Amino acid sequence: MKFDNPEDIIQLTPLWQGERFPNGRPKVSENILERLRKITVEEAWGPLWNKGYTYQFEGDFKIVHPDKVMVGRAVTAVMVPKRPDLHETLLNYGHEQENRKGFFNQWVIDSLQEDDLVVVDMFDKIFQGTYVGGNLSTAISTRTKRGGAVIWGGIRDNQQIAEIENINVFYRGSDPTGIADVTMVGMNVPTRIGRAVCLPGDIVYASPAGVIFIPPHLAELTVVQAEKSQVRDVFGFVRLKEGVYSTAQIDAGWKMPLWQDFLDWFKSDEEAAPYRHLTWDQELEEASKLEENGPSSDVRL
Repeated sequence: MKFDNPEDIIQLTPLWQGERFPNGRPKVSENILERLRKITVEEAWGPLWNKGYTYQFEGDFKIVHPDKVMVGRAVTAVMVPKRPDLHETLLNYGHEQENRKGFFNQWVIDSLQEDDLVVVDMFDKIFQGTYVGGNLSTAISTRTKRGGAVIWGGIRDNQQIAEIENINVFYRGSDPTGIADVTMVGMNVPTRIGRAVCLPGDIVYASPAGVIFIPPHLAELTVVQAEKSQVRDVFGFVRLKEGVYSTAQIDAGWKMPLWQDFLDWFKSDEEAAPYRHLTWDQELEEASKLEENGPSSDVRL
């Protein structure tokens, strides 16, 4: 076996047709990452759920900076309890055949690039399962600029990590012990985090509400649909406060009169300005078909 093998990564992510890193990991654009930082968990979750990706969310974490949203490209690792023969074989292979330095967790962090996030299955180990401490978190900060880590296991040096402002760490628990009695059996391979699945190159959206892993080939679709949901909510809040529509009308499938009201607002209101890169042709076509099938329910109050 090889760690961080380009052929394996490309084989695992065939639906991604865009740019890749030298190791084969999908490289979703910085523009998509920046737009994703402005949405919510629910807005990101909906498009994935509707596409059949129902195991992409996990919410049971502690968070170093609970008020911060973290978005980046996943670099994954899978750890298992130490079995001496397997442990020595893989550790020696990494050192001798791949010229890697230090312990398994250092190999992963040494590979990070800007906007990367470490995603680690530490099989929920906390005692001697502390994947990062102050030193490695500082290295993550230096390499990723605004990344961090999602660890299904432990961390140490919480007070030191909390002083690093430009990254975030999601973890299961903390302990003063160092990492021990664990072996990495995969780097940039499919990874289970609680009830969610993460692949290398997935976009990790981590917020106080939990973590979502977005497949790279669905990242643009997700952010577009999330932004559309977001701006429609902004419009809906405005009209509800004005008493123009009922909640049932806002929540139901929109027909043409309501759509026309929305589009007039969308073209002219300052609150809609950040969303004007969006187009609505598909929604209008669907609304037109709905209109042909029955009378409009979008009656003003």
